[in-house]
Amino acid sequence: MTMDDNKNLPDCASQNAKIRAWLMEGNEITSWDAIRMFGCTRLSARIYNLREQGLDIKVRRRLVPSGASVAVYFLENGV
Repeated sequence: MTMDDNKNLPDCASQNAKIRAWLMEGNEITSWDAIRMFGCTRLSARIYNLREQGLDIKVRRRLVPSGASVAVYFLENGV
C-alpha cells in the first residue's frame, strides 16, 4: 500500500482550493492556521502550488510569544 492508496489523506488539490479561497477573501495564513482549518501539514508546498498557478502570495515573518518566528502568507489587497 502506498500513500496514494490511502483515501483518508486530504487531497492537495482540495487543500489548494481552500487555501486559495481563504487568501482571496483577504485573510492571511500560517502553518498552524492551515493545520487547524484545513488539515494541511505542508503549507509551504501548497503555497508553492498556488504561486505556480499565478497567485502573487507574499510572506512576512511574525514573532510569537515563545520568541519563534513564523511565516505569515497573504495576498496584497486580497487579490
